[in-house]
Amino acid sequence: MCIGNIQIGSLDRASMSAVIFEGLTIQTAEGKPALLAIVDEDGNIIETGEQVAKEAWNVAIASYKNFLIGEGHMRIHTSPPGLKFLTIEKKSAKNGKPEKLAA
Repeated sequence: MCIGNIQIGSLDRASMSAVIFEGLTIQTAEGKPALLAIVDEDGNIIETGEQVAKEAWNVAIASYKNFLIGEGHMRIHTSPPGLKFLTIEKKSAKNGKPEKLAA
């Protein structure tokens, strides 16, 4: 997958580009700025925006770095595998720390 020619340009209605000091840039076919989104199997958008692009970029770079140092077989995770994501329901007005974390 990583060794050999890398095929890009397969999107019909958008384009992606990257520069090492900028990360990912996404545009519509008309050249307008666009956002990346994470969509679950039911079609629900669960994450979107610049942070999704940053996370995708960081995971790709981490994976590539592992490949370069001979650890290309290692999988990169954005959170520990097997653990549910924690979401902060609301912040306490007293100390600015979360009152409750929901798993």
